Amino acid sequence: MSTFEVRRRDGLARHGIYTIGDLTIETPAVIDPIAVFPDLTSRPFSNIPLQADEAFVKAWSKRSGEEPIPAHPVLSEGISSGDAAIISCWHTALTNPRTYTEWVEQLISSLPPDAARYAPASALPSNAAMLVATGFDLFDTIAVDLRAAQGLFCTPVGIYPGTFIDEGVCSCSGCRSGDLREHNRQALRGEIRLAAALLKRGELRELIESRCRSDAALVGILRHLDAKKAFMELHTPIARTSPFKAYTAESMNRVEIDRFEERVKNRFSQDRWDTCVLLPCAARKPYSFSQSHKKFQEAVAGRAHEVIITSPLGVVPRELELIYPATHYDVPVTGYWDREEMHILTGYLTEYLCSHPYRRIISHLEGGA
Repeated sequence: MSTFEVRRRDGLARHGIYTIGDLTIETPAVIDPIAVFPDLTSRPFSNIPLQADEAFVKAWSKRSGEEPIPAHPVLSEGISSGDAAIISCWHTALTNPRTYTEWVEQLISSLPPDAARYAPASALPSNAAMLVATGFDLFDTIAVDLRAAQGLFCTPVGIYPGTFIDEGVCSCSGCRSGDLREHNRQALRGEIRLAAALLKRGELRELIESRCRSDAALVGILRHLDAKKAFMELHTPIARTSPFKAYTAESMNRVEIDRFEERVKNRFSQDRWDTCVLLPCAARKPYSFSQSHKKFQEAVAGRAHEVIITSPLGVVPRELELIYPATHYDVPVTGYWDREEMHILTGYLTEYLCSHPYRRIISHLEGGA
């Protein structure tokens, strides 16, 4: 008998408590699979390729009745609330970003929302945050042990030759004793703990944006996830208490931005003013607290509608500057917008002005704006 209680969500990621027998595990977590799931030692034909079709999976999928219960992107039957689902061969998905995100969507859509998900032999310090962010809860040390056997030194920012253990870049007990396997295990556990802590704070997205730089496939996974607007919209919170840190190009594609602009375009209405003043953003939030916007408001004096143009949000009417994410985001202020930013922001502004026509538009912008 097992239970899985989800305590907190951040996008697809979950923080929860998985209980099986006398064991209680706070997820996401690195486990000893033999201790937690002893039935795994006697399962034949359990590693079914992820690319297999439904007929093949049905023919070869064997169920022992014990946990974890096998799951596959095309077939996830017999899994109930509180169970642990094992997705074998998941490490093979990490090299193909498009199919990775398609399989994630299929699994999450077909599995019970309170079933734990175990990705065996997949987690490395460099991809652990992405695995957590795409909905997996349980991991093991098989992948990092294999890298140690290959003489490779694992870190959250990539994999390096084993000689790095002598470079003093890590002070864990494994490095101090020259034990490469122990270092790799500690690096994985530390990264999972970091991902769990940031998940609870609602800042996991910022972690995966920084970690994915170590692997082109991880960047691809993040971009393909962001492209699945309808799917991600279902799992992305409406508001957060943590800052919205838009520090990378991938930040432009976050669901929160599209959601905000869609609501500005289709839900926000104003019929008081026939004149619009386009204003630049400010580093300080809310904008009204900045010195420049205090002067803007004094000059306009309520005679026109103030609309702030900002990256990455696009268009922020003055009335909405206290609404998430307008009042919670942080972005590098350089005075320079690249071509992609200008293309996206131009689209947002065009859509806004088409849905909210004014007789006169005054632009108080400069530079790329």
